[in-house]
Amino acid sequence: MKKFFETLKNIYKIEELRSRILTTLGILLVYRLGSFVVIPGIDPTQLEALKAQTSDGVLGLLNMFSGGAFSNASIFALGIMPYISSSIVIQLLGIAIPYFQRLQKEGESGRNKINQITRYLTVLITGFQAPGYLANLKAQLPESAFVLQGSFFWLSSVVILIAGTVFVMWLGEKITDRGIGNGISLIIMIGIIARLPFSLAAEFFSRLEVQGGGLVLFLVELVSLLVVIGTVILLVQGTRRIPVQYAKRIVGNKQYGGVRQYIPLKVNAAGVMPIIFAQAIMFIPITLVGFASSDAMSGFAAAFSNYMGFWYNFTFAILIILFTYFYTAITINPVQMAEDMKKNGGFIPGVKPGKKTVEFLDSIMSKITLPGSMFLALVAIMPAFAMIAGVNNQFAQFYGGTSLLILVGVVLDTLQQIESHLLMRHYDGLMKTGRIKGRAGSNASI
Repeated sequence: MKKFFETLKNIYKIEELRSRILTTLGILLVYRLGSFVVIPGIDPTQLEALKAQTSDGVLGLLNMFSGGAFSNASIFALGIMPYISSSIVIQLLGIAIPYFQRLQKEGESGRNKINQITRYLTVLITGFQAPGYLANLKAQLPESAFVLQGSFFWLSSVVILIAGTVFVMWLGEKITDRGIGNGISLIIMIGIIARLPFSLAAEFFSRLEVQGGGLVLFLVELVSLLVVIGTVILLVQGTRRIPVQYAKRIVGNKQYGGVRQYIPLKVNAAGVMPIIFAQAIMFIPITLVGFASSDAMSGFAAAFSNYMGFWYNFTFAILIILFTYFYTAITINPVQMAEDMKKNGGFIPGVKPGKKTVEFLDSIMSKITLPGSMFLALVAIMPAFAMIAGVNNQFAQFYGGTSLLILVGVVLDTLQQIESHLLMRHYDGLMKTGRIKGRAGSNASI
């Protein structure tokens, strides 16, 4: 406890870090307040049917990502998911289209152009999703819930929903620039955390019922959740160390090299990006049918709206494995690593520099990525098993799944950035046992 208060004092002493944390908290507060601002023309006292619709199922998951804004018919109802969807499209275009490949190689100017295109595409995707959301509102809510009617309501509401998503995207970018951590990641995380108390309370009271199993079963569930959290932390932080021997060099009167160091290759180099992107794709079927209730669906749409079903979880797991390989490929560049080692007089013992080193690194990454991606997929579909075991639908989302992986990954990244500020100014870090390991690198962003 003493160490904790000393750390808080050290954080407060660093003006830049204090300012960044306060800025981040202030922006997140604005986002949370905005999630309760109902779309003009809708009576907020008549949203019971919408809240019931989003209590479970895929819509419940989508509502959790928006921090409850979806069920509140808020101006932020569509949240940040259209931006995630547009990012997926741009990333995939970077593989297939030479124009985007050139932009990726142009450094800062290229990234700025890609970000601008991503924003425009976000507006376009939100423009398609907004009418579907409004149509769902019309189907779920009574006619008396709509104070405004006609084309004016539709046009104004679509514009407001688009503006809301763009504003949330802007808030995320401001957190990244002036706050601490990755803004988009934190916005998703804060929405998930906002639903945790309600889910925990619902599970607690359900266990107190006659057939609920009592407090003992509730405590067993909490212990199981802690075990899952520990497993996810090991997955995020797990590495395979590759030894690199540096040759001895003498420059002037100084000696360089002659030592052995290690390259830490992450078992899960892609972080939670495969989970988020796969989840965004799994939302597509229900978006195409206008957020309709699963009872009104049939065939393909029904199968991919039941997140306890086999086909939903099987497809979700396959997408996660594919996206893990995809993101690992664009995050880890064996050619660049081999060139850097060669320039600095380093080599992997028993492996020739150059092409052989590239092949060796590529082989190692392939071997550790496969079990890492499969384990990531297993953790992602664990909520389905928790629900089968009788856990409340909302609370089950924290037994692995997208929610827990995002929470653990983003918290570790944010704490790692705070620790970096402390160590840079010669203060103690957050942990006595060693430095916090997050998803440092390009994959740490969403």
